[in-house]
Amino acid sequence: MSSIQVLVQALRRPIYGWRRLGRDMGIDVALLVLALLAAHWLTYPRSQPVEFGVPVVFEAVVLSLACLVLLLWRGAYSVNPRYFGLGDFLGIGLSVSIVTVFQFCLPVTPDGDLKRSLARGLLFAGMLAVGLSSVRIVKRIRSWQDSRQSEVKVRRTLIIGAGDAAEMIMREIKRSSHPVHRIVGFVDDDPEKQSSLIHQVPVLGRTPQIPELVKDHDIEELLIALPSATGEDMRRITQLCQSSDARVRTLPPVKTLLTGGPQIFSHLREVDIEDLLRREPVQTDLESIAKYISGERVLITGGGGSIGSELARQIASLSPANLVLLGKGENSIYEIEQELLQTNRFQPSCIIADVRDKASMEAAFEKFRPTVVFHAAAHKHVPLMQGNPIEAIRNNILGTWQTSDLAIKYGAKRFINVSTDKAVKPSSVMGATKRVGEMIVTSMGRRSETEFAIVRFGNVMGSRGSLIPLLKAQIKRGGPVRVTHPEMTRYFMTIPEAVQLILQAGAIGERGEIFILDMGDPIKILDLAMDLIRLHGLVPGEDIEVQFTGVRPGEKLYEELLYDTEKLSDTSHPKIRMVEEPFTMQWDLLRTEIQNLLELCAEGRAEDARHSLMELAWGKSVLGEFPLNQPTRGVVEG
Repeated sequence: MSSIQVLVQALRRPIYGWRRLGRDMGIDVALLVLALLAAHWLTYPRSQPVEFGVPVVFEAVVLSLACLVLLLWRGAYSVNPRYFGLGDFLGIGLSVSIVTVFQFCLPVTPDGDLKRSLARGLLFAGMLAVGLSSVRIVKRIRSWQDSRQSEVKVRRTLIIGAGDAAEMIMREIKRSSHPVHRIVGFVDDDPEKQSSLIHQVPVLGRTPQIPELVKDHDIEELLIALPSATGEDMRRITQLCQSSDARVRTLPPVKTLLTGGPQIFSHLREVDIEDLLRREPVQTDLESIAKYISGERVLITGGGGSIGSELARQIASLSPANLVLLGKGENSIYEIEQELLQTNRFQPSCIIADVRDKASMEAAFEKFRPTVVFHAAAHKHVPLMQGNPIEAIRNNILGTWQTSDLAIKYGAKRFINVSTDKAVKPSSVMGATKRVGEMIVTSMGRRSETEFAIVRFGNVMGSRGSLIPLLKAQIKRGGPVRVTHPEMTRYFMTIPEAVQLILQAGAIGERGEIFILDMGDPIKILDLAMDLIRLHGLVPGEDIEVQFTGVRPGEKLYEELLYDTEKLSDTSHPKIRMVEEPFTMQWDLLRTEIQNLLELCAEGRAEDARHSLMELAWGKSVLGEFPLNQPTRGVVEG
């Protein structure tokens, strides 16, 4: 393409339009005039007064026209400033060079001093090149900044809470070079904070006014900055927020903020069901826990499971001499091993083994000689175990028997068994196997030097295969959400909370006591499902259908944490209570019953094994029936 064609094309199709083209040309002409005047002034003889007459004006006009034509020829006004590159800058350099040569050819200011003329030309060329280049560099920087800001829409935001957390969020937003939130105001129920200012932003009202404020101020996002709020407060506030179309995000509980990074804004996330069930943080006596963990060889069975892996995380920070993770699932063990290596720089010992395999378990105990054992390995799914009683008996009963027996044989100091509320008045195979497991551990605790303890608690939120992930998956598929019965209730707690209390109970137990964790009030599964649907921005019954499928075999409407005959006593921890005088069967008799049960399993007599299991779990022995927890001669130790 010829130079004339380039020039004509540039004039025909200026990228910014004629107005922007005129503005850009005007800036370049101004820079050229300033460079020319500065060059004349700097090279003018100091003995004479500086005079800028008609010749200089003529020179400026001629050079300006020449410069504009050359820049048009090089396409300087047709390039998007965001992509102005080296080739374009070289084009500017070439244009400036030609203009400078042209200046030498103008006989407008002859002074007879060739050196002064040369200096004037070089100064003019240098200042003009710097000026033209600088303008385009600034345009390029601004173009990139504008493009980044346009990619992220700035949202009008209302912060719920006007305390320290809200102030920290506000401060981080103000510090950000590219904020995505424009804070319109705060909401807080504290009367003293009404109409006050935080970083010049007002507190607009109280939480009941949230729907009205969202509408009046065109709010697009709501940030809940109440990390110490209770679950009841979170449910109330979330319901108010969900009545609007604004996006809702929240800060996690205080404990998470304290253990996280310094950037509080990075902790903001969508409201989850755990926020609606939030309770006061568990306060653990770290000194008593560290006393029996630090410097010890710790074994966790089921080390790759939800409870086992969280036990590993918390124990790794307590300086054990060794941490042995034992499980039959290689992937789950590998995942927690890698996590501990990367986050704690802690190398656990990993064993792939089945608690039912006596030879493998004995080899593990002989090699590592654990002094503290956490037995978390178990089959836990009620419907699945209901159809597979033999596997449930072998894993949950035989596995507990062999692990506790090996702990005694190899001189373990402590053995903590993880149980469940389904072991109380068991109606399912899974619950019955966990109940017999409790009986084994209690009996072991009465006949050995090893200090045994049992921890009994309800459902754990977010554990693998548990209720909440199942409901979330149903919602993501578009429903229906299936609930067994409208009146079914369960106890819930978070995995970290449960593990903290397991560790704490381990510091208290000695002789096979059963410890019950404070689970708060039971929660209706239907209410939980409704809350989850709303948290996904959907309306129950309209966007997502809720179906009642009926109670499955082995399930109960209400779970209990203790038998009617069991009495609770306080412990040194306010959230842990101990069962007084738990039912304990003589070991010889219990062993006989378990051996008979295992023989039925070996013969494949699943229904007979199920029947015998339920009788044993409910306190019925070959010697006849007796009420649970009532002293019966020859059955309950004394």
